[in-house]
Amino acid sequence: MSGTGTRGKESTDSPRKTRADAERNRERLLAAAKAVFSAGGAEASLEAVARRAGVGIGTLYRHFPTREALCEAVYQHEVQALWELAERLKDEASPVEALRRGMHAIVEFVATKKGMSAALALAVTGFREMHARSSPRLEEAARILVDRAVAAGEIRSGIEPGDLVRGVVGMCVVHNHPGWQTKVLPLVDVLVDGLRVGTRQRKATVNEGASRRSRHSTHASR
Repeated sequence: MSGTGTRGKESTDSPRKTRADAERNRERLLAAAKAVFSAGGAEASLEAVARRAGVGIGTLYRHFPTREALCEAVYQHEVQALWELAERLKDEASPVEALRRGMHAIVEFVATKKGMSAALALAVTGFREMHARSSPRLEEAARILVDRAVAAGEIRSGIEPGDLVRGVVGMCVVHNHPGWQTKVLPLVDVLVDGLRVGTRQRKATVNEGASRRSRHSTHASR
C-alpha cells in the first residue's frame, strides 16, 4: 500500500516539476540569447546560446525550433521587461527619477536590439511588423512614468510619451562606436532634466491639479 501511495505522489509531482524545469530553462535561454546576440550579431550561433545557458542544443530546439523564433522571443521578452519595470517604478519616491530610470532602461533595450539587428535582419523577415506590435507597449510604459511625473509637478505637461521614447531611441541610433552607451546616458539625463519645472511652477502645477480634483469632487457630490 505504501508503495502505491509513493507512485501516486510521483505521478502527481513529476509533471509539475517538469514544467518548472522547462520554464527555468526557457528563461536561461532567453537571457543567454540576449547576451550572445548582443555580443556576436549575425555570427552568433544557437550552439553558443545553448552553451551559455548551460543546456543542450536539443533543449534549445524544444523551446525555440528556429532562429527566428528565438530572436522574436528575446525581443518580446525585453519589451515585457520594460513594461514591468515601469509598473515597479510607479512606487518610486521621486517620479522624475523613476522617469530617468525608465529612459535609461530604454537605452539598454536599444543596445540589445542594435546588437541583435544583424541576426534579426537575416532571420526575421517580419521584423518591422514585430517592432510595430511592440511600439505601442513601449509608449504606454513611458506614459505611466510621464503621467506620474506631470501629476507630481516635477516635469512640465504637454509631453507626448511616444515623442520622448523616439527622442531617446534617436540618440542611440546616431551613436555606433564601441561603448556608445556611456555617451548616450548623460544625454538622456540632459533630456530628462530639461523637462523639469522650477519650484514656483511646480507648486502652481500641483495646486492647479488639486483645484481641479476639488472642483470635480464638489460637482460629483451635487
